[in-house]
Amino acid sequence: MNTQRSSLGVPDVLVIGRICIDIYPEQIGVGLPDVRTFSKSIGGSATNVAVAIAQLGNSARLITRTGDDPFGEFARAELARLGVATEGITPVPGMQSVLTFCEIYPPDDFPLYIYRNPTAPDMYADVGDLPLDQIAEAPIFWATATGLSREPSRTAHHAAWNARGRRPNTVLDLDYRPMFWDDEQHARTAVDEALDHVTVTVGNLDECRVAVGETDADRAAEALLDRGVELVIVKKGPRGVLARTRSERIESAPISVKVANGLGAGDAFGGALCHGLLHGLPLQETLDLANAAGALVATRRECSLAMPTLADLTEFARSAAAVGNSNRGNPAASASACPTPTRL
Repeated sequence: MNTQRSSLGVPDVLVIGRICIDIYPEQIGVGLPDVRTFSKSIGGSATNVAVAIAQLGNSARLITRTGDDPFGEFARAELARLGVATEGITPVPGMQSVLTFCEIYPPDDFPLYIYRNPTAPDMYADVGDLPLDQIAEAPIFWATATGLSREPSRTAHHAAWNARGRRPNTVLDLDYRPMFWDDEQHARTAVDEALDHVTVTVGNLDECRVAVGETDADRAAEALLDRGVELVIVKKGPRGVLARTRSERIESAPISVKVANGLGAGDAFGGALCHGLLHGLPLQETLDLANAAGALVATRRECSLAMPTLADLTEFARSAAAVGNSNRGNPAASASACPTPTRL
């Protein structure tokens, strides 16, 4: 199959990865057996990042595949409605869309139940689905480690990186979710190979452990810098976020908020990180903006529908700064702290 040449202009950010349908309860603090009504929205880490980027006023294109069903039709239409380019997103014949249910127990318990039968359509994105011309030229290319867990998606990711040639702002979200992998060693090997192709990594302490065997934030950052990564973001949970380059070490403290749902916080962080990189903001300002985006989205119930506009985010960041980020010990207040236990 020939790779795509796009009729669209090169977007600010290309994102490749997961898409699903989030089926979230409208009753809070209630187990699924007792939930009466649900809302429906698009989700999946890569999808949420793309939406977050678009909501902040930037152009974004998502590379993925959907189920061959009405949910897939909804996903493509909803992406377009939220400002994400969907050119080339096609259904996988005979496959159903991934459905994700959750329970909401604020501030820090949000069990997920992900229905993949037995895998997901987005894992069938192959080299022929890639706009390699855009991937090579886009200011930012964002991928997640989950996309390396199955073929043909894994080969497609490497084809994309080869086309891009490790240019600046080639981002890997370390995104380790055990359910997607055969075992931890499988993930470690795949991420190790990917690190030769990327210039920015984003991950929490456990994801850094899987990637480079380090659980201390600074040691993990140093190990990733030694692999040629130019910007390392380490989410430290209740202790905030660390950013390291070869010449800078920046931290951003957690922001105290009343959590409604922490599941979209990390994806909002990713979208705002891309915004800062796109617009050449200083690293401290970029990290603070991303941390604020995660905290703001944690106060909202959905994920993709919760992504803020730049005006929303700027106002929230100012308010957070005004109160001095006083609650540093609240694990639910950080963009990096909300746990996402996953169940099938």
